Amino acid sequence: MLGKKKQKPRRPTGHFDTLISSRTTVEGDVHFSGGLHVDGRIRGKVVADEGTDAVLRVSEVGEVTGDITAPHVIINGTVNGDVYASAHLELAEKASINGSVYYNLIEMAMGASVNGNLVHQREPVGLLSQDAKSAGSGHKQVANGDEDSGSEESADGGKSE
Repeated sequence: MLGKKKQKPRRPTGHFDTLISSRTTVEGDVHFSGGLHVDGRIRGKVVADEGTDAVLRVSEVGEVTGDITAPHVIINGTVNGDVYASAHLELAEKASINGSVYYNLIEMAMGASVNGNLVHQREPVGLLSQDAKSAGSGHKQVANGDEDSGSEESADGGKSE
């Protein structure tokens, strides 16, 4: 029909492929695609496969100690680490994050807490491929595309980037 766009089907919010139960502790990094629901504990990074529309949900009793990188993240438990949500981040009322949050779109309920920085990322590209080694390399990207090693002081005394 004319004038009607085909909409991409949204991932149902109740469908999760993998469950980490409340009696489970995972030691090490977790790589996933699809849906991951965490009621237990994860000590390590939680990373969604690139190019997927993955959803991570940390329930009220769930806990992640490590960085989270996924397009869609729903948190109602505790996260000790940075959160990188390239598409959508939802912080429910019992969410507690001790670390920085990098998001494109955020929804935050009253009662949720973030002990760290909230950083808005307009372009989701690069959020999923962010590594600790690239973050700590001492190089930063400047608006004109040149790399800056951070060793030279700018004309304004280093007050702007």
